Amino acid sequence: QVQLVESGGGLVQAGGSLRLSCVSSSPTFGGNDMAWFRQAPGKEREIVAAINWSGGRTFYADSGKGRFAISKDIAIRTVYLQMNSLKPEDTAVYFCAARTTVGTWDYTDPGQYDYWGQGTQVTVSS
Repeated sequence: QVQLVESGGGLVQAGGSLRLSCVSSSPTFGGNDMAWFRQAPGKEREIVAAINWSGGRTFYADSGKGRFAISKDIAIRTVYLQMNSLKPEDTAVYFCAARTTVGTWDYTDPGQYDYWGQGTQVTVSS
């Protein structure tokens, strides 16, 4: 069983920055694809960003392109989401997700991830 523990959420003014962290207990973290999703009240969970197992490929939702950056530190089993120029519409609970299986990967599909963190709240005030 893999545990994912997020941190770094909080309240920030529009235009501010936050860095989310997700620490994994997976002994095979170096081989896991990772992603950040978010879910706002009354809305479906949506992809924010994803990074492949090696860290060599990253993907972003249009909403975060140019503002967000995902990265992975295999040595400390941690994935980060740096969020800059935050907007009120970025307010949501942010979840870290891990994919431990191999094969074709649709990074936008929550169903393709095997493990999820508990979520961390991000609130952006106007």
